[in-house]
Amino acid sequence: MYTEDVKIYTRTGDRGQTSLVGGTRVSKCDPRVEAYGDVDELNATLGLVAAESLDADLDEVLVRLQTDLFAIGARLADPGDRLGDRVPKAAVEPSDVERLESWIDRLDSELQPLKRFILPGGSRTGALLHLARTVCRRAERRIVALDSPVSAEVLAYLNRASDLLFVMARVVNRRAGKSEIEW
Repeated sequence: MYTEDVKIYTRTGDRGQTSLVGGTRVSKCDPRVEAYGDVDELNATLGLVAAESLDADLDEVLVRLQTDLFAIGARLADPGDRLGDRVPKAAVEPSDVERLESWIDRLDSELQPLKRFILPGGSRTGALLHLARTVCRRAERRIVALDSPVSAEVLAYLNRASDLLFVMARVVNRRAGKSEIEW
């Protein structure tokens, strides 16, 4: 629970630096900042998807994904693992990855099996989900490139999240009556 208002500007980043959890100052182009920036961009892209008219089951998935991405961003901003078990909502557990797999399996059961690659697109919402998938893959690549280790659960989560976004794009397009264009 916050006891005071959070000020929007602090002036502490005016010279191109920011603070990680624990107070360490780093450049805003530090690889870790780039990584959690990509996770933030993914979250904002999912917000754009959520602004579309979605079926309730998909809307529920997006809200949970966005919540989990905040946890991943917090973990990435905490290289010293100072949050640890003190902030349970920042945890990323194997059960979170399993939840994504469950959603993938449920949604994939609506679809015809793929025989070829498909071009990203279809409906506006489907195209936005494909865009989110590519932002997710970029975030995953940035995290893999970090010098300090990131939990296996975070990497597995993002890998599965991009798979889920691909399946969601296909489901949205199928539900909208949009055909997939094979390559």
